[in-house]
Amino acid sequence: MRALARRVGLGMAARGDISDAIDWTRRARDAGLDSVWIHDSYFERDAITYGSAIAGALSTDPPSSFRLGLGAVNPYTRHPVVLAMTGSALDELLPERIVMGLGTGLPLRLGQMGIPYSGTEAVGRVSNAIDQLRALWAGERLPSATPGLPPIQPMFPPVHRIPLFVAAYRKDFVEMAGRKADGYLARPCESIPSLRGILERLDASATAAGRDPADIETAAYLLSLVDKTRREALNRAKREPFVIYMMSILGDVSLQRAGFPKEMRDRIATAWRAEDYHEAGKLIPDELLDAFMLCGTREDIAARAMAFHAETGLDLPLLQPVVQDETQVIELIEAAKLYAALPDRAAVREPVAAAVSIESSVAAGWVAAGLGVAAASETSPTSIGLSDDRRLGLVERARRRAAAAYEILRPFAYTASAIPVLAGGALAVVDARFSWLPFLAALAGGMLLHSGTNVINEVFDVRKGIDTITSPRMSHAVVKGRVSERGAYLFAIALFGAAVVVGAYLVWLRGLPIVGLGLLGIVAGYTYTAPPFQYKYRAMGLPVVFILMGPIMVMGSYFAVTGLWDIQAVVLSIPVGLLVAAILHGNEWRDISEDTRAGIVTMSSRLGRDWAHYGYLALVIGAYVTLGFALALRWLPPTTAIALFSLPFLAQVVRSAELGATGQARAIAMIDLQTARLHFAFGSLLVVGLLLARLVA
Repeated sequence: MRALARRVGLGMAARGDISDAIDWTRRARDAGLDSVWIHDSYFERDAITYGSAIAGALSTDPPSSFRLGLGAVNPYTRHPVVLAMTGSALDELLPERIVMGLGTGLPLRLGQMGIPYSGTEAVGRVSNAIDQLRALWAGERLPSATPGLPPIQPMFPPVHRIPLFVAAYRKDFVEMAGRKADGYLARPCESIPSLRGILERLDASATAAGRDPADIETAAYLLSLVDKTRREALNRAKREPFVIYMMSILGDVSLQRAGFPKEMRDRIATAWRAEDYHEAGKLIPDELLDAFMLCGTREDIAARAMAFHAETGLDLPLLQPVVQDETQVIELIEAAKLYAALPDRAAVREPVAAAVSIESSVAAGWVAAGLGVAAASETSPTSIGLSDDRRLGLVERARRRAAAAYEILRPFAYTASAIPVLAGGALAVVDARFSWLPFLAALAGGMLLHSGTNVINEVFDVRKGIDTITSPRMSHAVVKGRVSERGAYLFAIALFGAAVVVGAYLVWLRGLPIVGLGLLGIVAGYTYTAPPFQYKYRAMGLPVVFILMGPIMVMGSYFAVTGLWDIQAVVLSIPVGLLVAAILHGNEWRDISEDTRAGIVTMSSRLGRDWAHYGYLALVIGAYVTLGFALALRWLPPTTAIALFSLPFLAQVVRSAELGATGQARAIAMIDLQTARLHFAFGSLLVVGLLLARLVA
């Protein structure tokens, strides 16, 4: 398989489906990349397990020079003897294609596990691990660590050469790597000035030890996020908790070399520890991300990777996605191919420096701007490359704004507000009291209130750190910066204002009761996630949604159309409201872990997974039981029994719920959408049944 003209690799965390990791590795290999590196991330999944699965898959493919790196594994948590065993097994799967990085990880993580750590002792621990690994792989015996016991005898044949990299940034580690390691692996979020200083120290140490610095391979994880424009990529990065965390732990020396005050990091760290991701994201300027990350289009990523290579002498950039999903990984593989095709260092150094060198401009900009500035604008003199975002014409800008509005409004969810109004209107048809204008006004008012609630919900979910770029099926309009928070907030207020205008017509037509219904809808919709009530976060979302989108909307729409109240509207509203509540409950049940991590309390998290499962079944089955009682007692026309034709949709959601209750998380990954389809099918058939009743009469 053909290799790229310049070496570049892909970095991945041990998370997600292993089958995806294997597929991405094969794509990277087929694209000509040098290697894929799997890093250990404590309290997630095991990197060696992922590496073993990848090695096993590649071992059956045609031979190639593509390498698999473990970077980095830790002799504190994996004894060198165990690491030697691991390396031996992997080398049998992929002979001469295994690389191993060694580091100590964060002392914080070791402390959480009760593992003693000393900075001075840590260098010796890694150095001894290198010696022991090489001895064991050469077939040599090691003396027992406990006197009086037999020596350690490796039971595996000598392995092919496995390069050993040191993965650490402290001075002593870098100097030790120069003396004895085969390579050096830089952590994510190193700036060009900081990495340049590290590699200069590495070269000096190697020279002092009588080694040729060119014999030491250098690699670095380059944390990357790809989007259609740099503006969108930067905005996405500021919303991502992992990025915020990385910005909050930047070292003093790294910040100083890149021209940033440490007080900026401290402010970000304070907000991060308080789990105020909204405020933390606001405190991160574009320049900070530019210095320590790669953000932008695939072309921008390629140019920034070249800057690291050209400005520091880095041998092997490892593009590591912030968001490890199919789209981001494939985009980074394409960016790697572009990087490899860029002109050589001599030709590109000056343009790259002009486009991406930031040391002097950032330092000057921050001295001038002071520490209170949260982020530079696109026209800021210290903003790098944003003017290179694709120039958008009038039509494209209008298209993007329309797409952003569609995304934030979530019109696919309108059936939840349309069905109750349609049911109330259909009941008015049965009673021969239907009137088109008030019905259309009620429908418009209900959907405007629903729209305003959707938008305000997104604004405050983002502010609370609940919605991130990885959140399933949410709108990403605010997260990606397609709509600003202020713009979204004003949009929501405008929607509520339009609902008030429509309501004024109904007040003129039907009187003061509409005022009460309208105020209840606006207050409940706004405070669903907004202060002062924020009842979504206090386990009150379910009952409030049932009342609002069941009895209130069905009875209110019937009153708006007829000017009368009817007990039959109450009966009709109960199954409709139960299914709307089931949509929300299914969403909350699926997201218990994420909501708990974000510090919010929902009905599902309060009940627990088992009772949340039973609660969901009670809601969806309860709708049909209620309809059955209403038919048996002749509270609803017999023709409404046509709603029972939606039972196949009920069977689908019940099946998903039962599988989800056994721990199969994928079974309920789409349960909110499945329940929405059930609600639409049931509600539509119920409306048809009411209209048939009028025809029969």
